[in-house]
Amino acid sequence: MTLQNIDGKTLAEMILQGAHNLQKNSQMIDALNVFPVPDGDTGTNMNLSMTSGAEEVKNVDENHAGAVSKAFAKGLLMGARGNSGVILSQIFRGFSRAIEEKEFLTTKDLAEAFNGGVTTAYKAVMKPVEGTILTVARESAEAAAHLAEEEEEIISFVEGVVSAARESLKGTPELLPVLKEVGVVDSGGQGLLTIYEGFLANLRGEELPELDQTVSMGEMVSAEHHKLAQDFMNTEDIEFGYCTEFMVKFEEKKLKENPFDEEEFRQALSKIGDSLLVVSDEDLIKVHVHVEYPGEAMNLGQQFGSLINMKIENMREQHTSIVGDKKEVQKPKEKAEYGIVTVSMGDGIKRLFESLGASVVIQGGQTMNPSTQDISEAIKQAHAKHIIILPNNKNIVMAAQQAADMAEEEVAVIATKTIPQGMSALLGFNPEADLNTNKDEMTSLMGEVKTGQITYAVRDTQIEGLSIEKGHFMGIADGKISATDKDKFTTAKTLLNQMIDEDEDEILTIISGEEVDEKEVAELEAYVEETFEDLEVEIHKGGQPIYAYIFAVE
Repeated sequence: MTLQNIDGKTLAEMILQGAHNLQKNSQMIDALNVFPVPDGDTGTNMNLSMTSGAEEVKNVDENHAGAVSKAFAKGLLMGARGNSGVILSQIFRGFSRAIEEKEFLTTKDLAEAFNGGVTTAYKAVMKPVEGTILTVARESAEAAAHLAEEEEEIISFVEGVVSAARESLKGTPELLPVLKEVGVVDSGGQGLLTIYEGFLANLRGEELPELDQTVSMGEMVSAEHHKLAQDFMNTEDIEFGYCTEFMVKFEEKKLKENPFDEEEFRQALSKIGDSLLVVSDEDLIKVHVHVEYPGEAMNLGQQFGSLINMKIENMREQHTSIVGDKKEVQKPKEKAEYGIVTVSMGDGIKRLFESLGASVVIQGGQTMNPSTQDISEAIKQAHAKHIIILPNNKNIVMAAQQAADMAEEEVAVIATKTIPQGMSALLGFNPEADLNTNKDEMTSLMGEVKTGQITYAVRDTQIEGLSIEKGHFMGIADGKISATDKDKFTTAKTLLNQMIDEDEDEILTIISGEEVDEKEVAELEAYVEETFEDLEVEIHKGGQPIYAYIFAVE
């Protein structure tokens, strides 16, 4: 039998058999996992992802290859789990885009689709690693491109693609040292090959058995050795402790305020974690990332819509349970005398706090309040006998106190309600003094600074005798709205004029937000120096969201 093209019905049957073949062999693929802290089992994750895609395919009632492929890609995206599942969804997302207008597929169409999948998948991964599913996808797609130049018969073409995928998989241990050390092939690559083999079996009219047990048992024996791979790192060496997955369902209102750019979003997440995958379509974003504070990643996503399908796993606990008692108990590091935990928003403010002596800086603040759990984890991370917490936001004080009450360590909460208060309090810390003395001194100092903030109104309102229009800027002095104008610069000038007492105040610190450029800051600085000649001005790029400026007046 020769087959010159495939229609939607045939493609759907190929997908369903690919999913079925993966499902049958998912446990064997699970056994190939070798990484110290798996995000979950590769075979299981790929199977659940693939099943979601297959279910969407079943609902397509037209014999159109592009429509079938589009439904498959959508289902995969919605159901994608773990690194392997997300990468799989991206392979078939690119595959689908290349053929979405095609009713029938030739070998050239399929070759374009395979290559489209590779391009999309590599783009989705911040730091692509060879010797993984990406390599198997790429090398089999390269073979597809060459085959399509001469081969027009579909079955022979897919046979060539499967053969290339099989050879690529065999080579993964040479590209990824840990695979060679453990003696297995890449689990994600094995999963992709299993799907492709299902495609081919359907075209041939065959039902594939489970993977050959002789080979499989040999791999399973080698996979037992994979437990030794856990010894390659210590639990305390894991930099980002939480495997975090979530989806963002786009909301039109939020997108108008914060237009979504996938690459910019990916770059923002890369600054706070690793093992990053970001994928999106016209309706939603799907994120997988390893971070220290999951809420920080979710807050970045929430600016574009609502969060759904959230999943967080503590990888340090996973690693400890995997390692078990096979490792000798290592002597814990000695605790420091003091640790300081503070909350900030913006990379620049984080650096400021660190330069002032903060041990752990939790990213959070207005609309991004860290949880009691987040603060408890930070207390542990500070690894000290005595802990001082600076919440820097009135909505975080209670969570901080709750975390303090739960802690084994001796913890004091300084009820700072703003970033300037936190900075001022931190300047009063004395490592030679006892905890109560530090608490009293730092609390006293936080009251000596005045805080100003410039932000924008999200709705029309009447407050404190002011009529505020949605979208206009507001000047807030120590929690009270005291200035408003449609112009940011005008609002900032009005607020500073209200806050600064020329006879008493000596220093103004200006902390600029993420959307403020250097020219704006320079204009404001020039105004202050001209208006308040004796005032010393310090400028810092805080990078904080929501607030264009934060002012500290002392």
